[in-house]
Amino acid sequence: MRLTTKGRYAVTAMLDLAMHARSEPVCLADISRRQEISLSYLEQLFARLRRAKLVESVRGPGGGYLLAHAPESISVARVIDAVDESVDATRCGGLSDCQQGDTCLTHHLWCELSEQIHGFLEGITLGQLAARQEVQQIAGRQRGRLNASNIFASAP
Repeated sequence: MRLTTKGRYAVTAMLDLAMHARSEPVCLADISRRQEISLSYLEQLFARLRRAKLVESVRGPGGGYLLAHAPESISVARVIDAVDESVDATRCGGLSDCQQGDTCLTHHLWCELSEQIHGFLEGITLGQLAARQEVQQIAGRQRGRLNASNIFASAP
């Protein structure tokens, strides 16, 4: 079972957005710097997240992205699903063709595990994650690092 970087980065970026987009949009460049994710990769992910109606884009100066719903109503599973990612523990991708076109002995076990993982992620929202003390501490460290680099970059 593997969750690829696409799913991990989508959840990370959405959590960053949930923590920083209080009343004004957040630009992807800021998320990119804080989370050390390629800007072009974020653009691809946010196109999918926008199509899934999880984020809204704001154009123009001061533009960026806002969550389309309250963080408490966006589950981690919904974010992962929006970027066409799956958490699948089967070897066959759930197609039941594990052994040369036939179902293997443990296929149903791995399918059940996949369902349990998806259910677990469905039960966790961005709002719940953002409220965690350890997440807030990490976000504070990232903001401090970003602010420090902006100060040095603007120094004469």
